[in-house]
Amino acid sequence: MAISQLNRLRQSPFHIRVIPFVVFLFLTALPSGSMGRLGPEAMFWMYFVKTVVGAWLIWLMRSTVLEMRWVISVEAVIAGILVFILWVGLDGHYPTLDRLFGSALSGKTPAVWNPFEYFDPGAAWFFVAARIVGSTLVVPPLEEVFYRSFLYRYVIQKDFLSIPLGAFHGVSFLVMSLVFGFAHREWLAGILCAAIFQGLVCWKKRLGDAMTAHAITNFLLGCWVVWKGAWHFW
Repeated sequence: MAISQLNRLRQSPFHIRVIPFVVFLFLTALPSGSMGRLGPEAMFWMYFVKTVVGAWLIWLMRSTVLEMRWVISVEAVIAGILVFILWVGLDGHYPTLDRLFGSALSGKTPAVWNPFEYFDPGAAWFFVAARIVGSTLVVPPLEEVFYRSFLYRYVIQKDFLSIPLGAFHGVSFLVMSLVFGFAHREWLAGILCAAIFQGLVCWKKRLGDAMTAHAITNFLLGCWVVWKGAWHFW
């Protein structure tokens, strides 16, 4: 990407919040299309690649998206733990997207994300670490900026920056929760997750608490996946 294009990206409040998320989403979906040619191992390498690219995108956003600042608070910790409990506790009690519509619509590849089935222990642990780091430190800023800084306010008004970050709007709250929820295999947990994180933003009037809560949820979920062998969450 040329320097002039990067500058134009930074200067647009819309593009700087949307394009990084779209790029990350594209890299997330890419393995399902490349699996047949590159083999199932491609999804592990791709996650590592998209983590690196995502970190670079966050670096590009850092000076322009001023609300993208980590904030550690008691409320964020509680929210993060609560969402983790809901995500795990609801598992098996409702049909996931792949059961409702088939794996092609769920955003998941047919293969289970378990690197120990494809690599020696050393390489497998590398990919596990990359997944936990990526989901903890890279995914939360990109998703929170898109869903709760941009989309939530954009539904209210196209001039989204004119809407205070913590403003409550019932329709937007519902739309954002549904969109976020159905972007995940575990759609019901995703809807509740979005509602809790958005509620945190409305309460604290800032994005950083939601980023921290999201990071705590993903970190705990990653630890749970490894401890219990619950690879279906990934």
